[in-house]
Amino acid sequence: MNAQGHMNAKATATALLLGSLSLGLAGCDTEPQQAATTQTQTTTNQTTANQTTPSQTTGAEPTAATSSSQDDAPDALALEAGERLQSEQNTIDVVQRFEPGLVFITTEQQVAAQDPFGMMGGGSQVQQGVGSGFFVNDAGDILTNFHVVAGEGGGSGGASKISIRVMNQDKTVEARVIGYAPQYDLALIRAEGLDKALIRPIPLGNSDNLKVGQKAIAMGAPFGLDFSVSEGIVSSTARQIPIGFSGGGEGITQKAIQTDAAINPGNSGGPLLNSAGEVIGINTQILSPSGQANGVGQSAGVGFAIPINAAKNLLPRLQAAEGGEVNLPRIGVSVGLVVQGQQGRVAVGLGALTSQGKQLLKLPDTGLVVGQVQPGTPAAAAGLKGGTRTQEFRGGVISLGGDVIVAADGQPVDALEDLQAALINKKQGDTVDLTVLRGEQKQDLTVTLDASAFQ
Repeated sequence: MNAQGHMNAKATATALLLGSLSLGLAGCDTEPQQAATTQTQTTTNQTTANQTTPSQTTGAEPTAATSSSQDDAPDALALEAGERLQSEQNTIDVVQRFEPGLVFITTEQQVAAQDPFGMMGGGSQVQQGVGSGFFVNDAGDILTNFHVVAGEGGGSGGASKISIRVMNQDKTVEARVIGYAPQYDLALIRAEGLDKALIRPIPLGNSDNLKVGQKAIAMGAPFGLDFSVSEGIVSSTARQIPIGFSGGGEGITQKAIQTDAAINPGNSGGPLLNSAGEVIGINTQILSPSGQANGVGQSAGVGFAIPINAAKNLLPRLQAAEGGEVNLPRIGVSVGLVVQGQQGRVAVGLGALTSQGKQLLKLPDTGLVVGQVQPGTPAAAAGLKGGTRTQEFRGGVISLGGDVIVAADGQPVDALEDLQAALINKKQGDTVDLTVLRGEQKQDLTVTLDASAFQ
C-alpha cells in the first residue's frame, strides 16, 4: 500500500452488513420418498358437467314446487353426452400427443448417515430423489433441472445413480449426464440403451412470444406421482427471480415465466406447454409460504419456469460438454471486494459495507468493485480498469483505484449475480452496456462477447 492509500486501520475498519431477503422460493424436486406420504388425500368428484341424467318421469307435468325450483335454478349447459368444450378437447389432445415425451427421473446418492442425536456416524445411507424431464431430440437427449440430478448439496459430482422411466413402461433405464449448467439450473442427460421407439421429443416453442393469459399445461411427477398433468395460465412473462447456483451460493436473477398451473416438489425439470403442445418453459421453482414454516414446499398457485429460449440457446453447449460443466459468459474481471463468510471468502458488492466505511474510502453506496481485468478478454478490450492497491479491513479486503460497475444493460449492479444476470442469455457477438464509476466520473462502456467469453 502506498502512502496515499494508507489509513489508520481502526478508522477504516468496517462492520459488514451481510443479510438476505428470503423469498420463500423452493426447488420443485422432492425429499426422500416414503410410501405413506405419497398417498393422495383428496377425493375426485367423478360427476362431470357434460353428463346428462335421464328423466325418471314420462310425460308428467312438473308440480308447482318443481316448477318454482327450476325457475330459481340456472339451466345446465346443453351438452350432449361425450361432448366437450373446445378448451377441454385441446388439453386432452395436447396431453395424449405429447405426454409420451415426458420422463420420470429417480436419483440415488450415498450420503453420510446420522445417528439419532443428529451427529454424523461412520456409515452411509442412500438418499433418493425424484424429478421430471422431457425428450428434446431423436437422439434421446433429456432436458431437466440441474438440481434434479445434482445430488446432496448441489455438488458438481451429482447423484451417484440416475434412472429414467418413460410413459407406460415399468422398466427403468440408467442415464448419464451429457452436460450440466448450475448457473442456469439446467442439465442434459441421456438414457443408456433405451429403445429408440420410446423416444418421443416434444417440440420446443418460442417463449419470447408469450402473452399473459395464455394456457399453460404443466407435466411432471408432483410428490412422486408420475405422469401427472395440471393446467393454468401464464401469469407473467418476465418475472425476475433468483434461479440457478452461483459460486457464492446466491441464485442468479433471471427472467422466469410465472404460472398458476399447479407445480409441486417432483415437477422440477418437467415441461410447461402451450395450447399447441410446444414447450414454453422448464418448471423449476414454487413460491411456498408453507415451505418456509415446515421445510416442505407446496404449491400456493405461484410457480416459475425457465423460459425455453434460454434452454435453446444453451442446448448446443450442453450437448458438446462431454459430461462437464457449462458456465455463463465471462467478461474477464474479478470482484475486488471479498469478505469472510461462513464457508470461506465470498465476493460481494458495496452494499455489504457500512455507510461509514464507504464514505471513508470515497466509494458509492452500491456497485461491484473491479479487482483485476484479465488481458485479452472482452473487459480488457472494452477498457475496464482494475484496482491499483488493496486495503484490508476486519473480515475482508478491498481493491481500490479501479472501476466500480454500477449498472449493466440499464439494471443496477451490487453483486456478482447482478452482473451475471445481464450476461446469462447472451450469445457470442452480443454486447452488454456497462456504467462504471471511475474516480468521481461516470462512464459508459460497451463490452462485446467474443469466443473467449464462452471458454
